Amino acid sequence: MTRHWTSLLTGAVLALLLASCNGHEASAPPAPTTMTAEAVGHNCQMYVLDHPGPKAQVHLKGMDAPLWFAEVVDAVAYLRGAEHDADVTAVYVSDMGKAKSWQEPGVDNWMKADAAVYVIESRKRGGMETPEAVPFSDRKAADAFVAETGGQIVVLKDIPDGYIKQQAQVGMDTAMPAAHGG
Repeated sequence: MTRHWTSLLTGAVLALLLASCNGHEASAPPAPTTMTAEAVGHNCQMYVLDHPGPKAQVHLKGMDAPLWFAEVVDAVAYLRGAEHDADVTAVYVSDMGKAKSWQEPGVDNWMKADAAVYVIESRKRGGMETPEAVPFSDRKAADAFVAETGGQIVVLKDIPDGYIKQQAQVGMDTAMPAAHGG
């Protein structure tokens, strides 16, 4: 009888160990998606390519397509907010050091958001004409951008919440008059 219980207990422990290993298996993050003319901004529901400046894509667990953002700051606000239900599996931003121009930020020059350096508080406005966090993979390119447009360089985690809120407020102030015929 003892042998029977020992076998059952051993089997149960092994099953639990296997289940826990499978549940914690690290899977590779999804690759960045090429931005097409059909990409629509998560917040604005407008075509992302119709706007200048850097873009972002956020991949969520269980979703085949990323959420698109016409501005990087909108993606940062999304990541810091509580509005998403699914786990974030990857975040990519336009590498503006590899962009053809501000008007043509590129469709395939993506980099991991947490690997970028960002220029904030520059004179350049994002795709929705609000303050932007401009990503670069190369610190020298970011330094050159600062020399031309002003601003300061930070990493993703150091973009101040106040800067994100400032961007949201400016966006609301500029969108509201148009929405009300003003």
